[in-house]
Amino acid sequence: MFNPQGACIVQRDFTVLLEVGHPGFETARAELGMYAELVKTPATFHTYRITPLSLWNAAALGWNPEWVIKSLEKVSRWNVPAALTQDVFRIMEQYGKLKLHAEPDHAKMRLISEDEQLLDDLSGIKSISAFRMERMSKHELVLSGEKRGLLKRELTRLGYPVLDYAGYRKGSELSFGWRSNINDSTTSMSSRCGEGGRPTFALRPYQQKAVDAFQEGEGIGGSGLLVLPCGAGKTIIGMAVLERLQCECLILTSNTTSVRQWIQEIQDKTTITAEQIGEYSGQKKQVKPVTVATYQILTHRKSKDADFTHIHLLHERKWGLIIYDEVHLLPAPVFRATADIQATRRLGLTATLVREDGCEQDVFSLIGPKLYDMPWKELEQQGWIAEVECKEVRVPLSPELRSTYVQAEGKHQFRLAAENPAKLKVVKRLLERHQNLPTLVIGQYLDQLEMIAREIDAPLISGSMSQQERIHWFSAFRKGEIRTIVVSKVANFAIDLPDAAVALEISGSFGSRQEEAQRLGRILRPKAGENKAYFYALVSENSKEQDFALNRQMFLVEQGYEYDIVHEQEQIH
Repeated sequence: MFNPQGACIVQRDFTVLLEVGHPGFETARAELGMYAELVKTPATFHTYRITPLSLWNAAALGWNPEWVIKSLEKVSRWNVPAALTQDVFRIMEQYGKLKLHAEPDHAKMRLISEDEQLLDDLSGIKSISAFRMERMSKHELVLSGEKRGLLKRELTRLGYPVLDYAGYRKGSELSFGWRSNINDSTTSMSSRCGEGGRPTFALRPYQQKAVDAFQEGEGIGGSGLLVLPCGAGKTIIGMAVLERLQCECLILTSNTTSVRQWIQEIQDKTTITAEQIGEYSGQKKQVKPVTVATYQILTHRKSKDADFTHIHLLHERKWGLIIYDEVHLLPAPVFRATADIQATRRLGLTATLVREDGCEQDVFSLIGPKLYDMPWKELEQQGWIAEVECKEVRVPLSPELRSTYVQAEGKHQFRLAAENPAKLKVVKRLLERHQNLPTLVIGQYLDQLEMIAREIDAPLISGSMSQQERIHWFSAFRKGEIRTIVVSKVANFAIDLPDAAVALEISGSFGSRQEEAQRLGRILRPKAGENKAYFYALVSENSKEQDFALNRQMFLVEQGYEYDIVHEQEQIH
């Protein structure tokens, strides 16, 4: 049956083609984003793929297979294939077929299923039999509590994600409050004057919903992922969860700058004292009731074959909560340790679930499912983040560079294109156009960044710069003493530059979707006036860099951002 309002072609192989020019494009994109993943963005049809993980995350958010099929029928131009319907039901019904409960002392766990045959089949799989579970009844297997995480990881890999009802340790108590009374209301996050004229804050409505979504409820509450755009206040949400739980907490984040931003925010907005907060980084090794550490220090080891030097931090105190900030950057070696701490509540904060290493299932099984997801464009429409105008500026290679490029091999071709010297002229032109706006020039290669910084007379902030110097330049930028800074990969991580309104991306890590999202996120904080920001991706024309740019932009395209393509020789409006 033909449905002229359908913007999509739903195929048996779990792919969905969304017609870009169709009047129902926006509606269909919003629907698909709940249970499918965007994989390609050519000009005429975007390609989505429905995966077990995308369906399980939808199930965790409350979707059932009937809703998914009804949604597909609404957006599909033709009948949804019957076999696909059957598979959606089968996959989504696997979510929750297995439930994990704990004995009172957590020493033993009970894996329970109403499906006796499923337990029989799983017991016959070598990787599951290795857990040496004891069959207590037709519907129950018992295993050691310490194997909780590893079992969940393996069962997810086999296609049977577990609903974990085993609960969590309370952890050591930590009593504290906000600096002044914050209503648990849905008032917007606005500066007011509290005691002594100190500004105080209240949670924005979506922040309150995110905190509520994490709270321990039936089945999966108390551990999982909250997905919100950069600039949406994920640090505030993390502190609000901690305030609800009133327990000691370990916070893991991407770098020392982010560690100190967390510490500053906690001291600024809560009654937790400086003596109760510890920094655990390359420079300091403090373990206190609230400890903020870097992923890098957690995965440090003296040699490739040595044990991780500081992994003991996960067990150093009776943590009641572990917060994984920027969870998409969580290093793979931490997953094994995360499997060992399943009795501790785990909160993942991220702007994107995209991982370039393919470890999304590990995040799902060991930290938890997606419990809350706030679309970027929805926040933009509400005025909580800036409206961003995105452009891809295509810059030609000179005849000489084109000749060298053609003769080069794969990765070297990409680097030649990325470091195209002709990009300098475009950078200068864009800086002139936006001369009154705070601007970040972001890139991958230090030689290129040093040249650009020298030519535009701006400081270069890279990984080799001392923390003290970084703080100095970031502070000068925030105060408006300098209008432009050049930044390397440090801009991919959490840096707090709320006034940045323009980002010029001159090079990047091949086709990294996560990096593109983080870089655009640097300019998303709300702006005074028209609340607008500008993101430019400078790409060498007819090169491998142009091909990779399509992949880099994919996540943001899924969120509703559109890149206008302009050519260097054209006037950039």
